[in-house]
Amino acid sequence: MNSLKKILAVVLALVMVLAMAACGKDDTTNTPKQDTQKNDDGTIQIRVYRACFNTTPDDAKTKQVEDAVNAKLAELKANVRITLKDVSSGEYTDKAKLALTAGEIDLLWTASWESSIGTNDLVPQGASYDITNLLPGTTLYSSLAAPQWESAKYAGKNYFIPVYKDNVEGYDYMIRDDLVESLSIDTSAFKKGDLRSLETALEAIKNAGVKYPFLTQKTALFYRLYLDKFDFFTADSASNFVAVDRASNTVVNTLQTAEYKEFVTIMAEWVEKGYVSADDGNKVTTDTTTQTQEWGISWWTDLPSNAEASNRYGQAVSMAPATDRYAHSTSALGSCYTIYSGVSEDTAKACIEFMGLLYTNSDLADIYTFGIEGEDFNYVTSEGGVKKVKKVDGAKYNHSMWESANATVVTPEDGEPDNKAELYDAFNGGANTSCAAGFRFDKTPVEAQFTACQTVNNEYGFALEHGIAGASSDIDSLIAEYQAALDDAGYQDVLKEFQTQYENWKAGK
Repeated sequence: MNSLKKILAVVLALVMVLAMAACGKDDTTNTPKQDTQKNDDGTIQIRVYRACFNTTPDDAKTKQVEDAVNAKLAELKANVRITLKDVSSGEYTDKAKLALTAGEIDLLWTASWESSIGTNDLVPQGASYDITNLLPGTTLYSSLAAPQWESAKYAGKNYFIPVYKDNVEGYDYMIRDDLVESLSIDTSAFKKGDLRSLETALEAIKNAGVKYPFLTQKTALFYRLYLDKFDFFTADSASNFVAVDRASNTVVNTLQTAEYKEFVTIMAEWVEKGYVSADDGNKVTTDTTTQTQEWGISWWTDLPSNAEASNRYGQAVSMAPATDRYAHSTSALGSCYTIYSGVSEDTAKACIEFMGLLYTNSDLADIYTFGIEGEDFNYVTSEGGVKKVKKVDGAKYNHSMWESANATVVTPEDGEPDNKAELYDAFNGGANTSCAAGFRFDKTPVEAQFTACQTVNNEYGFALEHGIAGASSDIDSLIAEYQAALDDAGYQDVLKEFQTQYENWKAGK
């Protein structure tokens, strides 16, 4: 404990120094508005910055795609043209941050899970343009259903343009089909919100000699599998020590709930019974373990077409719902765009015009996502007579729908369901809207304590939630030890700030 206190003291001091150093550098709230950049034909030029996840960016190819996008915009008689910048995902955070600070971006791709330039960073820094009053009546606004815009709000305002994909959150139990057949496992016995309903199957899988009967994939699963009870609005397992209790609609200390004790007790018992391996808690398992025959049951993020799991893992798997699905503050922002706060209003409107066309015109969306037809992809026809995209092996331009445009507008890839658009609409439309949808926590007032608490979580919480912190009979004392370490890190300040901000948000303050 003494060594941890020393570490926390260093973390607190470092975070406070970094916070003070950041003041004035990244805050663009008072950034003078830039001049609108107009071309000779009167169109407005915007600079678009996006991450590249599937391949290494090729500047010549990106310029070719930029030219094709602009040719399509001209054909559509749009009042906007783009300059496109592709950046490798590994370098994206640092390069985008520098470009934002230098005012070299007009339209930026980002996400709730990105660091430094994520959705929870940009608004407090004053780097995102408030487009609330610019959206109504536009093609962009009408391209998404009202709940999408509502869930994407930050402090009651629209700063972000969500990519329409699987914009709700829910989870499934995933099991290998060969085990279902060989062990006669009844997956209908798996119940939402009831981990113990898996135990009969886990016992059979363990007795069959499977190395990892239940595979956590090195993920602390409380903030996923207890989604029906709580809105974990930080969207981060390292800060699942606070959440909105759905029943009371209040921010609570999750460690002191019956659900948390239940979960960590079950995990400790499962380690003792041989259902869960310490390999997961010690991060020995690999990201490719799910592609082997070494696991029996695991978890899966629910998608409109869960058949993707079988393709991804190279073996047939089945799903059973573990939670309901929810639209909440971060689910809609797992991939989105924001307009830089320093642009002129005319430039902001041009960005909105471009995004409106990108979200409604399939030809434009396909170019922006897949590149040049005949070079980077080809159109094919499915057995059902539906137009599909088949990517060219080794293509120098290769993006995915989820980080590009509207799932109902981007042409489905070969192998995806013919009715992909309908599946996405049904998937998103069938979700519950969380009571905390639209709430954003500003950690600035307690940033040092919050970061220190995350350090404690990594030290105590991760092991506890993987069942390797101690015996199941010692759960009460293990939780108390974890809570004491959090309190030493300033947890009560963090909890109070969360509660105050949430109550003010509910009151419309």
